Amino acid sequence: MSAGGVPRITLGAALEAEHREIDGGIERFLDTLRQGAPDTESLLRAMGGLRRHIYLEEAFLFPPLKDAGMTMPVFVMLREHGELWRAMDGIDALLGDAQDEDAAGRSAVELLSLLDKHNSKEEPIIYTKADEVLDADASAELRIFLTDGELPDGWVCSGAHT
Repeated sequence: MSAGGVPRITLGAALEAEHREIDGGIERFLDTLRQGAPDTESLLRAMGGLRRHIYLEEAFLFPPLKDAGMTMPVFVMLREHGELWRAMDGIDALLGDAQDEDAAGRSAVELLSLLDKHNSKEEPIIYTKADEVLDADASAELRIFLTDGELPDGWVCSGAHT
């Protein structure tokens, strides 16, 4: 319970909420693309949020889960993070100088598909263990980062170049 007796949201629920926000930004881009006025900023914000989300998982969540014996599930998540990261790099290239928004749209649909497959494993397997496995200090550190943490400049996920 938090102050005032209000139940505190679990880490898993907070991380799932980030998933929905990221998906929503990509979907907004796709909706505006179909309407003929693509909002590339929505897509770029969503991808920035996804990169930050991947960082927080790899920096704060996965190490204690791995230490608790969840090595294989964490390995799968890291591999999939690399796939997601490379997909975002591809979209960034399409939105560069040439501004190929149609190709970026096709790639954004693919990114959403990758996210759906990834999240459908991560949420029930990884996130359900977050509050159980993280000690109070690690949990507090992750909660602080969720609130106002930023992706460190130049950070790239561990599987981005495999």
